[in-house]
Amino acid sequence: MGVDLGLLMGKMNTSSLGASEYAAVVNMNLFVALLCACIVIGHLLEESRWMNESITALLIGLCTGAIILLSTGGRNSHLFVFSEDLFFIYLLPPIIFNAGFQVKKKQFFRNFMTIVLFGAVGTVISFTIISFGAIQIFKRMNVGSLELGDFLALGAIFSATDSVCTLQVLNQDETPLLYSLVFGEGVVNDATSVVIFNAVQHFDLSRITTSDAFHLIGNFFYLFVTSTFLGVGAGLLSAYIIKRLYFGRHSTDREVSIMILMAYLSYMLAELFYLSGILTVFFCGIVMSHYTWHNVTEKSRVTTKHAFATLSFISELFIFLYVGMDALDIEKWHFVQDSPGKSIGVSSILLGLVLLGRGCFVFPLSYLSNLTKKNEREKINCRQQVLIWWAGLMRGAVSMALAYNQFTKGGHTTLRGNAIMITSTITVVLFSTMVFGLITKPLVRLLLPPSRVMSRMASSEPVSPKSFIVPLLGNERDPEAEAGQTRSALHPSNLRVFFAKPSHTVHYYWRKFDDAFMRPVFGGRGFVPYIPGTPTEQSVHNLIPEEGSS
Repeated sequence: MGVDLGLLMGKMNTSSLGASEYAAVVNMNLFVALLCACIVIGHLLEESRWMNESITALLIGLCTGAIILLSTGGRNSHLFVFSEDLFFIYLLPPIIFNAGFQVKKKQFFRNFMTIVLFGAVGTVISFTIISFGAIQIFKRMNVGSLELGDFLALGAIFSATDSVCTLQVLNQDETPLLYSLVFGEGVVNDATSVVIFNAVQHFDLSRITTSDAFHLIGNFFYLFVTSTFLGVGAGLLSAYIIKRLYFGRHSTDREVSIMILMAYLSYMLAELFYLSGILTVFFCGIVMSHYTWHNVTEKSRVTTKHAFATLSFISELFIFLYVGMDALDIEKWHFVQDSPGKSIGVSSILLGLVLLGRGCFVFPLSYLSNLTKKNEREKINCRQQVLIWWAGLMRGAVSMALAYNQFTKGGHTTLRGNAIMITSTITVVLFSTMVFGLITKPLVRLLLPPSRVMSRMASSEPVSPKSFIVPLLGNERDPEAEAGQTRSALHPSNLRVFFAKPSHTVHYYWRKFDDAFMRPVFGGRGFVPYIPGTPTEQSVHNLIPEEGSS
């Protein structure tokens, strides 16, 4: 019953459908219907303190897989064959781009060094611990004919956190600091994990020298810098094209199209040049929200905001629904049916290594990060460290895709050791997403009560009620939040600090540079040209305070 989605798309262009093609169309209809069911049930569970749409999609996928398994007499459990290309090329880009487009930039860049520290150094620490533990334990368990490269690949696979699930369980408005740290770390973490995974496959592991280690480190920095610059360049190019040509005078469709296509082009160019598409499209989203989005008409702003969010939302549901169905793939479970205890043992050990590996870098690196911060409010306290450790324990589709790449060929495997690793990966992904994901929201409320959360919001970055118009651009301002900040700022002790230490921060100098050099060329807020006969968007600009007044 499982079919390849790419094959289906090609067959649907023919005028007549054979029996297999008709079955493929039926599968597509069922899958779309399941996506609709996920949306409806997710809406009904909107106020639940435990459930979220990702867990709902997983459960629906599991139930659907069980029904298909029973109806086919135990031969199949899913509608489509898992495809790494489908995940990395079509589903992941809109999710990461929308996260960059909507992210609170001021909060993200304020914690940028901490994010890179967690995402790069932390991933290497986690990779080392998981790989070393797997080598020492699994060799004694006789799980199959696994080589050194397989054990190191396991370290990379289970070092990759689930950025998609983080978007579901953490709220950017309620916990902005946690969201920026955990999700920002997740983006860098995914890129680092993929770099390590590819390095493991290409290096000669029989003789690793010091030069190889330095080459790997240099490769990561090259990848990080070039991927970031490519994303920034694509975002600036789209801003310049739209500012110069101003498509909105004739058609808003062209504005929306160029934004979507330029964002996707940045991702595909990164993949073409063997860079990190995740980093590229993330920074492209940040730059587009800062410049390009302000250069289009009001209708295009509303359209792009909802279009990006909708594509991301559907892609997230698609991923979780499929992972749920694929968890019951009978082909892979067939190899471990004679030793279910060993499969459970391997899954438990991997889960324990994930817990240990994350704990070994979150708490020490948080301590190092706090040493560099003089302001007590910017330091990561113990409760926040526990939440950062917990929220990053979930493993998802990136781990699944890397595991399929390492241990299967075309989604199938005939080796017992590889089948055990695939089923263990599925078990860890399901357990971590459902159990850790279910507990995360209540844990946030327990460790950071609403009053504590609101005080953190007021002290770090206000939430704008105009977010429908200005998609969290990082320098937006809220009159009510500003009023609260003004009252707290008038306290005598705060006044003494203010006069003793002027607030000329990195952000201040960036704003000066941005206003003087970047915005005159690439546009942005306040620099959209007035052209007779076109919308002037005065209603929008009147809601946005001038940059000079801040």
